[in-house]
Amino acid sequence: MPTYRYKALDVSGRWVQGHLEAVSEKSARHDLRQQALIPLKIDLHQGQRHWLNSDIAWWPARVFSHTAMVIWTRQLASLVTAGLPLERALSALSEQADNTKQSELTDHLRAEVNAGAPLAQAMAMHPREFNERYVAVMASGEQTGQLAQVLQQLANDLEAQHQMRAKLLSASLYPAIVTGVALLMVVFLLTYVVPQVAQVFASTQRHLPGLTVFMLTLSRWVQAMWVWALLALLLGGLLLRFGRQHDRFRQRMDAALLQLPVIGPLSLGYHAARFAGTLALLVGAGVPMLKALQTAAQTLSNAALRLHAEQSIDLVREGAPLATALSQNNTLPGLLPMFARLGEQTGQLPQMLQHAADHLGNDVQRRALQLATVLEPLLIVTMGAVVMLIVLAVMLPIIQLNQFVR
Repeated sequence: MPTYRYKALDVSGRWVQGHLEAVSEKSARHDLRQQALIPLKIDLHQGQRHWLNSDIAWWPARVFSHTAMVIWTRQLASLVTAGLPLERALSALSEQADNTKQSELTDHLRAEVNAGAPLAQAMAMHPREFNERYVAVMASGEQTGQLAQVLQQLANDLEAQHQMRAKLLSASLYPAIVTGVALLMVVFLLTYVVPQVAQVFASTQRHLPGLTVFMLTLSRWVQAMWVWALLALLLGGLLLRFGRQHDRFRQRMDAALLQLPVIGPLSLGYHAARFAGTLALLVGAGVPMLKALQTAAQTLSNAALRLHAEQSIDLVREGAPLATALSQNNTLPGLLPMFARLGEQTGQLPQMLQHAADHLGNDVQRRALQLATVLEPLLIVTMGAVVMLIVLAVMLPIIQLNQFVR
C-alpha cells in the first residue's frame, strides 16, 4: 500500500504533518478527515516514486490551458451568479470537465470547500494552475461577499488577456514560419545542390564565375561548421538560461531588451498593459493597495520592470499617491500615471486603470499587426533574392559551358 506525506490543520488551527498509508490520495484525505484534520497538501512519498511509474510526468503539463481557464472561470461565475452554492457549482464543473485531470482538480477544490476551507485557500494549494493574482482576487471576493461579481470581472480580464496574447501570436506566426522555411531552403541548397555543381565542373578546369566561387566557399564553410555552430547555439542557450537565474544579469538583460528599436516598445506596452489590468482588477475587487501592487508586480516577467514596480510599492508604503509613485518610474509609459491620477481625483481608480490597460493593449496589438504587415512582404522578397542568387550561382557555369561548346 502506498505511503502519503501530508500537511493538515487540526481543530485548533495548528499545522500537523506526517505520513500515512492509504489506497489512494482520495482515501488518504478521507482518513485525515476522520481524524478531525483538514488536509492542505498530500503527496506520494518520495520512496514510493519510481522512474518507470507512468503517473509521474517528467515535464508536467498544466491542467488548464489559457483557453480552458477562461472557460472554467466563466462557467463558475455563471453558476455562482445564478445562486448555486459554491459546493454544487464545483460539483457541476467536475461532472462536465473535459478530461480526468480537470475533474480531479475540481473535485479536490470541492472537497476542501466541504471541509470548511475558503476556495481561495484551496486554490492556493495549486499555484501552477491558480497564480497569486487569481488567488488574491478570489480571496477578496470571498471576504467582501461579492464572489459572483469578482468572478465575472476575473473571467472578463482573463478573456481579454487571452485575446491579446492570441492576436500577438497570430501576428508573429506567419513571419516565423516564412523565416524558418527560408533558412531550411537556403541550407539545403548550400549543402546539397551547390556541391553537386562543384563536382560537375571540377573536371572542366575552367574558371568559374565569381558568384559561383563565393557560393562554393560558403557551401564548404556551412558543411564544415554547421556542427560547431549548432553546438555554440546550444551552449549559448544554456549559458543564457543559467545567467537569467541571477537577478542582476536578468535585470540588465531585460532592461536592454526594452531599449531595442522595435521589440522594446512592444514588450514595454504588453507588460504595462498587463500590470495596469491586474492592478485594476485587484483594486476593484477590494484588495488593499499595497497587496495589489505587490501581486501586480509579480505578474511582470520582465525583471527590470518588476524592479521599478517594487520601488513604486516602497513609495506608496511611505504615503505617496499611486500616480506619484508610478510617475517616478521613467520606464513605464506616461499614460499609466496619468490615468492613475485621474482615477484618484475622481474616485474611479479601478475604471481609469482599466482604461489605461485597454489603451495600452490596443496600441500593442496595432503595432504588432503593422509590423507583421511590413515583415511579410519583406521576408518573401528577401527569401526570393537569396534563392535567386544561389540559382544564378548554379546556372552561370552551365550557361558559360554551353557558350564554350558552341
